[in-house]
Amino acid sequence: MKQEFEKYTQEDKDVWKILFDRQFDNLQGKASTHYLNALDSMKEVLNPEIMPNFKDINKWFESSTGWEIYCVPGLIPVDEFFILLSEKKFPSSTWLRSMEKLDYLEEPDMFHDVFGHIPLLCNPIFSDFIHELGKSLIHDEEKLVMLQRLYWFTIEFGLIQEKEEIKIYGAGIMSSFGEAISSLKPETEKKKFEINEVLNMEFITTEMQSFYFVIESLEELFKSIVLLSKKWNKNELVN
Repeated sequence: MKQEFEKYTQEDKDVWKILFDRQFDNLQGKASTHYLNALDSMKEVLNPEIMPNFKDINKWFESSTGWEIYCVPGLIPVDEFFILLSEKKFPSSTWLRSMEKLDYLEEPDMFHDVFGHIPLLCNPIFSDFIHELGKSLIHDEEKLVMLQRLYWFTIEFGLIQEKEEIKIYGAGIMSSFGEAISSLKPETEKKKFEINEVLNMEFITTEMQSFYFVIESLEELFKSIVLLSKKWNKNELVN
């Protein structure tokens, strides 16, 4: 399928601008500098004034990290999702929530996919992490579940230590007005990122997270997936 850019309505354009402006303001002092710098570098093709045009964004990525937005109708099978990541294709919906549902969705829409996920793909280290994660796909049901958990607790709901502060880098938090606030509250449980614990931690998709894993750097993420891939290829356990 493809994005039918000309079919977006005035309401779609209004919703995009409201969501973008509101969340951009909300993320000041909360979002990782990696994300904010990435969003700023993409402002020519990703901003509140125009609906995101996937053709323009893909063209922009040609001179960056080489990613491509790949249109999907909604949620797709997990193995297909990881295969696309291995090809540097990030799946995205083309539909946008309505004005009546600015804060609640049953499944990810274009605002989550594009505003939340796409900017950090131009960060070379984060780009390499996601690409390696996709290439780590092994057609083993148990290990596929583990990859889902790693994706969930990092790419979707990860936090990062930046100097003396904890900041957001996960797209699920980045695109959520409420969770961007609640995730950083002192009373919210924050765990040090340990890949063994992450791989064996179940997650809930129907409500805000009750705890988050905190990485020390994006380099830590990349090193963790490289180590995991090597050990799985040798049929070893992760230590």
